[in-house]
Amino acid sequence: MEHFTPAKVSKHLTPKNLTIAIVGLVVIVLLASSVFVVGQAEQAVITRFGRYEGDVRGPGLQFKIPFVERSHIVNTGAVQTEQFGFRVTGTGGRTAHTRHFGEATMLTGDLNIVEVEWIVQYRIADPVAWTFNVMERIPTIRDVSRSVINQFVGDRTIMDVMGRERSAIESEARVRMSEFFNEYGLGIDVITVQLLNVGPPAGVQHAFEDVNIAIQDMERLINDGMRAFNETIPRARGEAERMVLVAQGFEAERVNRARGDVARFLAVLEEYVRAPVVTRRRLYYEMMEYIFSNMEGTVLVDHNLRNFLPLLNLQQ
Repeated sequence: MEHFTPAKVSKHLTPKNLTIAIVGLVVIVLLASSVFVVGQAEQAVITRFGRYEGDVRGPGLQFKIPFVERSHIVNTGAVQTEQFGFRVTGTGGRTAHTRHFGEATMLTGDLNIVEVEWIVQYRIADPVAWTFNVMERIPTIRDVSRSVINQFVGDRTIMDVMGRERSAIESEARVRMSEFFNEYGLGIDVITVQLLNVGPPAGVQHAFEDVNIAIQDMERLINDGMRAFNETIPRARGEAERMVLVAQGFEAERVNRARGDVARFLAVLEEYVRAPVVTRRRLYYEMMEYIFSNMEGTVLVDHNLRNFLPLLNLQQ
């Protein structure tokens, strides 16, 4: 094994070797500072002497001028999430849910206290605006989100916030947040605003559950009444229409029959005027025929006949 003595070391540290070592070290540093990698979901914003010159680079191995250009890596593909009123943290495969009452506690329009937990999901759409326009980006997102949710919750009653107005709050909040972020030039697109846990404080939870049960019973009774109304009213209307149609048919029948009787009477009257005797006799015969048409076993005896006893139904 060779031992390096001061003489041998001084022999190797010649000016030439020292120059070569320094040059090699400089080359390594320059190469390390000039090469960088941009991920598949990322974009790199390049500045030259601290000024943006319109250079944005995509995924892959990229190069820059050492000490002159600087790269700002921005994740534009991932959906980022901000949590409000709670935090979910995980270590070692376990997750912990901690509540932040300062963010969750709000005042509704009917002066009730409600606790709201929600999330905001967004994606960076403009890496240049995200890099340069706003310095405190995450605090700005959180402050705008809290302001918007507090506004929409404060405009509604507590039952609306907990019930039928949740989806309306989510959609309107997403639109309003997008307007604020566009105005600030933050360069992000809001994808989702979702209310998770909405309810009263723990001290009045039982009272609100009783109120909810009463409201559900009220809505059930209203629905039962509406169902009975929808079943009874159409049936009554149909019966009324049927009776009206029957009456109209009876009216048409009586009118038509009366008109037929009038027409027949006028026809007979016209014949009677022409030949009264003949017409009177014909009417008499027709009436007798009509009267005796349904009678059986009838014998007509002339009441002027003196020789025979007028008897009827001698066979019986």
